[in-house]
Amino acid sequence: MAVSDPTAEAIGEASAKTTGFSALALGSIGVVFGDIGTSPLYAFREAVNHAAQQGTVTPVIVLGVLSLILWSLFIVVTAKYVLLLLRADNNGEGGTLSLMALGQRALGRRSVLLLALGVVGASMFIGDSMITPAISVLSAVEGLKLAAPGLDHYVVPLTMLILVILFAVQSRGTARVASAFAPVMALWFVTIAVLGVLHIHEDPSVLLAVNPWHAIHFLLNHGLIGLVIMGLVFLSVTGGEALYADLGHFGRKPIQAAWFCLVLPALLLNYFGQGALILAHPDAIENTFYRLAPAPMILPLVVLATAATVIASQAVITGAYSLIRQAVQLGLLPRFEVRYTSETHAGQIYLPRVNLLLLVGVLLLVLLFRTSSGLASAYGIAVSTTMVADGIMGFVVVWKLWNWRAATAAALVAPLVAVDMMFFSANLLKLLEGAWVPLLFGFTMVVLIWTWRRGTAILVKKTRRTEVPLLDLVKSLEKRPPHIVKGTAVFLTSDPNFVPTALLHNLKHNKVLHEHNVILTIETAQTPRVDPGDRVRMETISEKFSTVSLRFGFMESPNVPKGLAIARKLGWQFDIMATSFFVSRRSLKPSAQSGMPLWQDRLFIALSRSANDATDYFQIPTGRVVEVGTQVII
Repeated sequence: MAVSDPTAEAIGEASAKTTGFSALALGSIGVVFGDIGTSPLYAFREAVNHAAQQGTVTPVIVLGVLSLILWSLFIVVTAKYVLLLLRADNNGEGGTLSLMALGQRALGRRSVLLLALGVVGASMFIGDSMITPAISVLSAVEGLKLAAPGLDHYVVPLTMLILVILFAVQSRGTARVASAFAPVMALWFVTIAVLGVLHIHEDPSVLLAVNPWHAIHFLLNHGLIGLVIMGLVFLSVTGGEALYADLGHFGRKPIQAAWFCLVLPALLLNYFGQGALILAHPDAIENTFYRLAPAPMILPLVVLATAATVIASQAVITGAYSLIRQAVQLGLLPRFEVRYTSETHAGQIYLPRVNLLLLVGVLLLVLLFRTSSGLASAYGIAVSTTMVADGIMGFVVVWKLWNWRAATAAALVAPLVAVDMMFFSANLLKLLEGAWVPLLFGFTMVVLIWTWRRGTAILVKKTRRTEVPLLDLVKSLEKRPPHIVKGTAVFLTSDPNFVPTALLHNLKHNKVLHEHNVILTIETAQTPRVDPGDRVRMETISEKFSTVSLRFGFMESPNVPKGLAIARKLGWQFDIMATSFFVSRRSLKPSAQSGMPLWQDRLFIALSRSANDATDYFQIPTGRVVEVGTQVII
């Protein structure tokens, strides 16, 4: 699974200002298609190898596997994502969480099923963001075995070195690297197309694989092995979901143009070339991709392939940052530290803790599996799970939002979901061979999200019992006002109808009230972005009290000072240097009657302690913040 990528945002915004459509199409080649574009390195080889079962590679096997790959590209990527889901945009944005929000908006309510599908899809993408860098870079570096067999022992160390460097430079931002993405990936697709064309003539019969009967015949005659091969064929479409994830950065038509004009033809030609090479030289099965190139060109091809796989890895890494931020905004995870790596592009972010966890996970995968063939078994289950989730949520959108009849929507979407389910089942067969890795990670993420949401709900319920309605306090203070001090006090709270804890403590311990008091609530909309005109809602309660609500989209970074600047334009007069922000900090203690098991209590408390400081997350000037601590037993 893939999600919206801040790197893509940088290219998309810059392209839109320069040369328009063609620049957007070229930019999408650089970011959107990195994962699926590097699949020829290993997908065909792994599928044919397993189909032959260490025996002779026959024309039936080659044409069957090749036909399965071609029709997977046609059905899963072209029909489902390029032609259907790219039209299901949430205010121009795509991706699993955007689709979830769009489906909930279409239903007019919060759906537990859609939330579960969104959570599972998002969790699986995080697992995919670990496997993609590992298998992509490892498969590229393995070309050294052909260029210089003596370097075989250096493949794993060199792969790990490249990955460490890749993750180490994330904190510097991706703008400079991103500017080179498109030309490199365009060169990559042209190169793999040429390599394929050079070999098709060796056995033109591979072109018969366009006939879907070869795929059907292969599956009918190979039984359970055929289903296993489907799990490896699926490697050819991993990354297809990125087409939808990066919709908001490039637009539907540029992505479609890039797919039909360059990416799809290049992939087809390369797979045809690999098929013809195997039919003419069965011994080439050891590494079909690199055997397409003349011997003197293998080393330069390894360098180009490594660059392409680094780009593919970069896309999922920054995509993971974006997804985590969306999950935080939607209340699915605690606040993570977010660093901005660009002064002009808010989408370019860096999450230190997430970056470290991804690096550790990627290196462990490389050490555990050591070859791209070993990792191939672990790959696929995460993406196929996301694709099933996308398909089901897509049905809701087609049915409810596009106002299709349920039967018509089902007739369109059900066959696509059925294909996804077949791929999902095929990948489950690889459970003991490595597919357990992304499933375990996905399950862990689901438990974390479930614990955070459940614990947050219990915490809100418990604190609500001791809270005082805001209007009651205002009336009480009007009758018996405390000592009034100059300036403005802004109290952050999640519910403006009740008195913030920090305000109660200020009155109780300091015995004072500011001449202007603002109850500030920060809301996350079900849309990716919120128009600046809809950012601020203000309401005056009394002479000394008012409420301000700042709304941000789930793909935006909440910035309180900028939001309050809009409020000032709407008539709220305040001096930032005479304003104090009051923030409550809770100290949580586990309780036997919390409603959760003790282990989940402790996990929730650990997540709460790991959350980034609200001051930093909402970008409030630290010199203007007063923190008030309270202890809560959950």
